[in-house]
Amino acid sequence: MPAAPDRPRMTHRWLRRLAVVLAAALLMAGCASLPPQDGRVSSYAVTDTASTPLGRTMAPMLSRHPGQSGFYPLANGPDALVARLALARAAQRTLDVQYYIYDGDLTGKTLLADIIGAADRGVRVRLLLDDLHMSGQDRILSALDDHPNIEVRLFNPFASRSLRLAAMALDYSRLNRRMHNKSMTADNQITIVGGRNIGDAYFSADKASDFTDLDLLLAGPVVPEVSAVFDDYWNGAAAYPVSALVKPPDDAAAQLQAVREYLDRHVAEARGGEYSQTLLASGLAKRWKAASSPRTGAMPRSSPTRPPRSRCRLKTIPATPSPSSRSCSAARSRNWRWYRRISCRTASQPPGSRR
Repeated sequence: MPAAPDRPRMTHRWLRRLAVVLAAALLMAGCASLPPQDGRVSSYAVTDTASTPLGRTMAPMLSRHPGQSGFYPLANGPDALVARLALARAAQRTLDVQYYIYDGDLTGKTLLADIIGAADRGVRVRLLLDDLHMSGQDRILSALDDHPNIEVRLFNPFASRSLRLAAMALDYSRLNRRMHNKSMTADNQITIVGGRNIGDAYFSADKASDFTDLDLLLAGPVVPEVSAVFDDYWNGAAAYPVSALVKPPDDAAAQLQAVREYLDRHVAEARGGEYSQTLLASGLAKRWKAASSPRTGAMPRSSPTRPPRSRCRLKTIPATPSPSSRSCSAARSRNWRWYRRISCRTASQPPGSRR
């Protein structure tokens, strides 16, 4: 009973301390500011990629359908991840990656291992991520940025790297503007766009949740348009190099090597997992495996210099619809099928519309 009168004084004391801490956090977050962009170097998509393996593979088919862009729907999660892994492995000149969310889980680490592998082959990698979901990732982002062939930029970043909630409260009007673009483009020849971010829930690897979404694998004239959009964001005023936001560690090279070794161990362990078998059993993986058999004349799957040819149906979107585009008759090539319209059912809709 004698201790009861002290409780209000103790409660008030802790509330005052909490108020002081919150005030200090708000003050520190309010004092933080973004660095100037004076030293940032602009870069753009490489256009002379017709001689790359992807360019040579697509050239004969695109020449039969001038002005048209081919697409293949990636309706399920395993196919969507297999396509991204294939792009990362097939890239020879450039790899542009832009996402709103990039989780460091099973699928995120698996794809990151192939992205680093592309950079190790000499591919120029530009990684543009929205900063909203990058909390606690500064160390690994800085390590990736230390790779001579990888540059990481963050869209509309938090000036305070540790006091994010306080910064959001003080600068909500700016920080509420986020980048929801999602694209991955290899050699400015083939791209993947759609609704999926990078994370287990988007690729059917999370047993607790599965986000149903749609991506498109695209080739043709539409790809430089996707690259132009990427360049707009990459060189825009809201994209900050991670090197300007985070002080590189003194042992950056060692950190990068540690990340590489960690991802190698992850990939080795994942190969024997249940989800790895799911990827191998996906429709896209089976088609690429069949297309890479010796009878097709394609290089074996282990070849790093030539991507497997696909037997997937790649439909086309005409640049200018014509009366003949209402027909659903197909002009078929050996490995890919081409259509003048998305399908008979959508002939009355504008190209690119989604039901």
